[in-house]
Amino acid sequence: MIGQHVYLVDDDDAVRVSLSRMLQYLGYTVESYSSPEAFLEHSLPIAPAVLLLDMRMPQMNGLALQQELLRLGRNTPIVFISGESQTQEIIDALKGGAIDFLLKPFNMEDLVQAIHRAMARSREQLSAFRDAIDVQRGYESLTPRERQVCKLVVKGLMNKEIAEQFDCSLKTVKVHRARVMEKMGVTSLLELADKIRALPEHSL
Repeated sequence: MIGQHVYLVDDDDAVRVSLSRMLQYLGYTVESYSSPEAFLEHSLPIAPAVLLLDMRMPQMNGLALQQELLRLGRNTPIVFISGESQTQEIIDALKGGAIDFLLKPFNMEDLVQAIHRAMARSREQLSAFRDAIDVQRGYESLTPRERQVCKLVVKGLMNKEIAEQFDCSLKTVKVHRARVMEKMGVTSLLELADKIRALPEHSL
């Protein structure tokens, strides 16, 4: 369970203390906050991680924090915990991407299972982010001509067609193509196309 972090945001002191102790006993690292405002001001993005979030709090409620985190691009998976909530609040929370919504008093086994699901989502997000960074670095390592060849290869042009377009030898195109495949860390045209499609438009 090393490296699995839980943020806990709840204005109830007793809830924060008891949940923190229980989760730490289970091997999680826990960072607790008494308000969404404190969480936004002091917390740093960590992954993999889960946010246990109360719904009803004095100023900013759980839904408002969820929306603010989406606006900020912080996609830590959320498990809502609430003493009382309206049906529409639960629907809005789940529509906003929450993993689960547990009503207090909840069963600890249900909470742990929800945390496990959220942690799995966080690990998937982290893996996808790392993959995206690797793809971006690979593409940025290509020379201008290699990028041109890369785009044409992905479009389905044959080596001969690319050579004619650039007025160069077939051997030269083959060398560029081989370097593209090596730098992008792929062994097939399908893999290359998938990675190029994953790049932001401004990178191409």
